Amino acid sequence: MAADVEEAQNDEVQKPVGAVSGDGVNDVMVEADQLSAVDADADEKSVIEESAASEVVEDKAAKAAPDDDDDDDDEDYLVEEGEIAGDYLEQLLDVLDFDGDIDLDVEGDRAIVSIDGGDDLAKLVGRKGEVLDALQELTRLAVQQSTGERSKLMLDVAGWRAKRRTELGNLGAEAARRVLESGEREELTPMTPFERKIVHDAVAKIDGVASESTGVEPSRRVVVVKG
Repeated sequence: MAADVEEAQNDEVQKPVGAVSGDGVNDVMVEADQLSAVDADADEKSVIEESAASEVVEDKAAKAAPDDDDDDDDEDYLVEEGEIAGDYLEQLLDVLDFDGDIDLDVEGDRAIVSIDGGDDLAKLVGRKGEVLDALQELTRLAVQQSTGERSKLMLDVAGWRAKRRTELGNLGAEAARRVLESGEREELTPMTPFERKIVHDAVAKIDGVASESTGVEPSRRVVVVKG
């Protein structure tokens, strides 16, 4: 995959955003954990807004003629994001002396980048995905440095995020069904913004129930209610 975070000038090699030496995993977390929480929390808050606006958007889309050229441009841009991210991650893996294969995909309006195949990759996930969240945010910043646009790319390491997404989706659906049957609200355990968003999405797929977030980080949690 291609494209440096920022081209080196006068043949001088520059370190990528967040490049570290020695025990670099902690450095990765320190540099990006706050940015990760803010970005993921914004995604979570957008769930209700997107749901409320969906009928209006669909109505406008039905009246507008599809533009295949625009769709192709959007996909090309996401592919470019993924290539930039892949190049950045390759440099970072070299600095950390980790092995891993980098794969690229596009899903909806996001570039999806994954690192698989290495023996030490669990260290890039961390406790409850904390290191992964920080690394994802650094990768987004690297893409932004190159494109000038804020990136929403999703990074996964060793399939952790995909597995966690499935677990949380099932958790949200099961809670929604219990609330629908009993009529009583149900509070789930505290979760990260990324985790809460997945639960909100799962609940939104079931008619007759709704969800909201309550509390203050790090004890903020999803509440499922009948509605």
